[in-house]
Amino acid sequence: MARDGRCARAVVATLVALSAVLLAPIPPVAASVPPYRPAQPPSGAVLPSYAAGVPSRGAALPWSGAGVPSRGAALPWSGAGVRSPGPALPWSGAAVPSYGPAPPSYGDSPPAPSGHGRRDRPRHGPGQDTRQGTPQDTRHGISQDTRQGIGQDTRHRGSYAVAVRLASLGPAVLRRPDGELTLSGTVVNTSRHRVTGARVGVRTGPAALGTRSGLALTAGRTALVRADGEEIPHHTHRLPSLPPGAARDFRLRVPVADLRLGGAGAYGLTVHVARADGAVLGLARTFLPVYPDGTAFEPLRTAVLWPVTDTPHMEALTLRTPGSVRPVFRDDALAAAFAEGGRLRRLVETGARQPVTWMVDPDLVAQARAMADGYRVARTPGATDPRHTTAGRGGRAAADWLAALKRAVRGRDVIALPYADPDLASLARAGDGGEALAGLLRRASRAGKDVVDRELHVDARADVAWPAGGAVDAGIAAYAERLGLETVLASGDGVRRSSGALLTAGATDDGAATLGARLTALTHDTTIASLLARSRPGTGAAGAPGRLALRQRLLAESLTAVRELPYAPRALVVVPPRRMSAGAARALAEAVSEGRKAGWLEPSRLEVAAQDPEPGQLRDATGYPVALRASELPAHTLAAVARDERRLRTLSKVLSDPGGTAASAHAAMARALSTSWRGDPAGARSYRRGVSRYLSASIDSVRLVPKSTVTVAGQSATIPVTVDNGLQQDLTGVELRVSSSRPERLDAVDRAVGVRASRAVSRTVRVRVRAHANGPVRLTARLHTSADGKPWGRPITFTAEVRSVPSGAVAFVAGGVGLIALAATFRLRRARARGGGAPGAGG
Repeated sequence: MARDGRCARAVVATLVALSAVLLAPIPPVAASVPPYRPAQPPSGAVLPSYAAGVPSRGAALPWSGAGVPSRGAALPWSGAGVRSPGPALPWSGAAVPSYGPAPPSYGDSPPAPSGHGRRDRPRHGPGQDTRQGTPQDTRHGISQDTRQGIGQDTRHRGSYAVAVRLASLGPAVLRRPDGELTLSGTVVNTSRHRVTGARVGVRTGPAALGTRSGLALTAGRTALVRADGEEIPHHTHRLPSLPPGAARDFRLRVPVADLRLGGAGAYGLTVHVARADGAVLGLARTFLPVYPDGTAFEPLRTAVLWPVTDTPHMEALTLRTPGSVRPVFRDDALAAAFAEGGRLRRLVETGARQPVTWMVDPDLVAQARAMADGYRVARTPGATDPRHTTAGRGGRAAADWLAALKRAVRGRDVIALPYADPDLASLARAGDGGEALAGLLRRASRAGKDVVDRELHVDARADVAWPAGGAVDAGIAAYAERLGLETVLASGDGVRRSSGALLTAGATDDGAATLGARLTALTHDTTIASLLARSRPGTGAAGAPGRLALRQRLLAESLTAVRELPYAPRALVVVPPRRMSAGAARALAEAVSEGRKAGWLEPSRLEVAAQDPEPGQLRDATGYPVALRASELPAHTLAAVARDERRLRTLSKVLSDPGGTAASAHAAMARALSTSWRGDPAGARSYRRGVSRYLSASIDSVRLVPKSTVTVAGQSATIPVTVDNGLQQDLTGVELRVSSSRPERLDAVDRAVGVRASRAVSRTVRVRVRAHANGPVRLTARLHTSADGKPWGRPITFTAEVRSVPSGAVAFVAGGVGLIALAATFRLRRARARGGGAPGAGG
């Protein structure tokens, strides 16, 4: 029985221990995310190892997973060993230096003797009590204070009592061991309780994060865990008492040697607020890249594309005056975007100092030119009467922006996107609607390149397709080829490259892949694109925390990508979102600049990244992202645009100067197909309907004025028909035809009468008719195009009362005829009487 009782207690103890393990916070990154290790090379190969967290290269070593070979001579830095989750290895003459003494390992080893290292560790990690499911630290770690109203749960950001906003961190990259790290920010009490006795401290991870997935896990973690390290002693900032809603600034200076960092890599850095009892009241996370001078990793060839696009604002409507034609805009939002401090202005100013490839929407350049030359703004978006507009106020800002863009792109590669940046995926899946619009887009894109070349004084490349999200399938690739495009920017999720040896375990390496005979896919980094799309920090002081977090994350992503294969030449292609915010652009530019200065990034041109394409293969269309499919333009929208294109062809046949009207309408139709409408279905519908209303109003403005009854007196006459020309240009190419319901009574002599009318006037056209008999006749008048005889607009029907001969003349003629008949009868009788008397007299 005693033995059975001991067994039962042992089972219970085992279950309790297992529960404690399962309920504990996320274990160290080094344990949860294994470092990247390439496949086992041949014996004697010289390849890096990640066992110690910092790869280096030197003499050939057997592949053991623990050794760290070195490259070059040792530098005059600390040669202390670095322990990692794998077997420890001393830095014997390592070329990649270490920042001070090595941090201890986070294993289940006995605590270090007092005075050894900078941290005192209990047996089971940093202050963790194995009897509870929650970490405890009686000094500077984590605790759950169930007796207070604040700091109760450190596992969820929403439960923290204070918000920590890290506004500055310098230097952005640590390269020397003798400097110091400076951090500043603000602490805000977001609770309903007063916070007293709190301090601001900083923690760094014990080892560089080995994988890019590890970066994502660290960034998304809201609780402190062992992998975050312990608070660095003697470098804290005491906070005064904080009432609810109060904010206090802080500033920390930490010598680099006290950070106890290892070699090159990205380290997690946590700034936290804690009470004296160890309860954590709030925290902020970022990353600290370390790249010691003398580190000789192979630089990552980095091609950065810089998109200059925006949502369409110019409509098809124009206001014509005797001396000018003023385009009409839906709103005046571009005036603010082009002005000092506006998104587009800051985007150009930031990119001007960077070695980037510019991706410009020709329609945006055309809109800026139209604004600079004078424009109108509709009082109601989608209005059809150009007289209901006001003068735009952004002409000077647009002209200045164009000049700044021209200066920025001088000497740089420029890509002219297809006009208005059409949604290729929506068009490829629209069936007949997409096919009908291919010709329109090809013509618009040729005109768009001319606009970019003329305004910016460049020879832009115009063969690049940019599908939404970089998602490519066979249909999208085929449609891009139909438009004459030769290179498609694709995420690595949709295109498989044949390379196998270099891309072992998915190391970062963007490059080109051939998709058939004429199309090449250039893959780009989807993680960086997603970070830039999600982060929209402001450009002022309020946006500083967001810009800092994004800059440090981008630096960490690129440096970790280098560490995946530190001595292999590879490429990184960065494609930001279409409407990249000014704050995100600034963070990206700073990250690229810091990476270049440190030495792990090397600028590259897009055409270099697209060289030597490998055979590629598109993934199945069923793998197309669901979210992207849900945001596509509906097929009925594209069909409506195709109908509008056909109606525009008809309208052009009756205009004296169809070129200008057709150009503005075609451009508006291309804008209705823009990728920028994704996420704004209401805006897309409003814009497309505005184009349709414009065409309907233009067609309806050439019409016949209704009439009721006309009188035709005589055998021949002319019937007046009034044509109203509401267009802003002269009307030609149209003719009037009149048909009769009773041609035996009345028919038209002129089968068709040409119509010419000046702009915005009415003209009376006279049609000759011939009468045959009296009585009412229904006449139908309708306009037709002269070129092909197709009906135009609605017909009008009216009645013609035919009176071939007046009534008095008819009576006079009838009386005359009667008198003639009587005279003839009288003469006949007299002749008969003379014949009867002669014979009787002679008997």
